[in-house]
Amino acid sequence: MTRELQPKVEIIAGFCNNAARRQWHSRAELLERRHTTRLVRKHPLSSRPDPQIIAIASDHAGFDMKVALAEWMRTQGHDVQDLGPDNTLSVDYPDYGYRLAAVIASGGARFGVLVCGSGIGISIAANRNPGVRCAQVSENLSARLARSHNDANVIAFGARLIGPDQARDCLAAFLAEPFLGDRHTARVDKLGAPHLAKEPA
Repeated sequence: MTRELQPKVEIIAGFCNNAARRQWHSRAELLERRHTTRLVRKHPLSSRPDPQIIAIASDHAGFDMKVALAEWMRTQGHDVQDLGPDNTLSVDYPDYGYRLAAVIASGGARFGVLVCGSGIGISIAANRNPGVRCAQVSENLSARLARSHNDANVIAFGARLIGPDQARDCLAAFLAEPFLGDRHTARVDKLGAPHLAKEPA
């Protein structure tokens, strides 16, 4: 190689190396963003899935949160059926869990929302109905998994355990997340027919 050409070759080589390095960094950053997005993906409160008929009920402890969530769902375009109660006088949570479960099982509403003090008792009541798959949740990931893996049709909250903002975030995720189907379908089918479940091999 002549002395005249050597500097030009070195410049070209350096440019190619820098271009390749920039391209590699760009691809690495893109992959990192995609990976991070999958890990922390949340459904913002502004996202609006297709309008649904949604039933909601509570006991006296969950009354205020029930009202707040019902109002928010209406702003998102949903048709909300408030199954009670109408005030904060003491009531029994199983009555309202059973009432909402009957509406869901009969096809009167696509989804249901339940609220009691802890979210536990009222979700147990709802799940006594084989047509209901109620998940008691307190954070976004559980809300999404309840839909994507378990095809949950009812979500339950504990008004004494989480605040209204956290409940709205969970509810937004729950309503926006689709059921994945595939391998989860056969498992979900067993939830509604426990007498058909076979002992693991």
